[in-house]
Amino acid sequence: MTIYSQTMELQGSADTDLHDVTSAVAQAAADSGCERGNILIFTPGSTAAVTTIEYESGALSDLARVLDQVAPRDGYYEHNERWGDGNGYSHVRAALMGPSLTVPLVEGRPLLGTWQQVVVCDFDNRARKRRVLIQVQGE
Repeated sequence: MTIYSQTMELQGSADTDLHDVTSAVAQAAADSGCERGNILIFTPGSTAAVTTIEYESGALSDLARVLDQVAPRDGYYEHNERWGDGNGYSHVRAALMGPSLTVPLVEGRPLLGTWQQVVVCDFDNRARKRRVLIQVQGE
């Protein structure tokens, strides 16, 4: 079995950033030389997440609106009381969505639906660089 790893960096702003990393995932799959297996996409940190969605303005706006309803920026968070950094909402959003995603690798390509893209979500309230690990395991 082959394990191939690649790391990328994404630059975020001081707002919710949604980064389409589908092409990077496909490139890592191709670079791995594997035909079948799994692709792990993981972002370290407690204020970011990885998911899939159709990466188009309507779906992205819908996701942002729902996240604002579930974990509003101006809501009360005990985390903010303790640390004073104002990003309690970002921790909750990241925890709900999760830091990783596994995509099957079939015939050397990520098995994604026609309108399904891999998206890294940066929820923090300050600009930061995000690391993203793409790891292919297979043969």
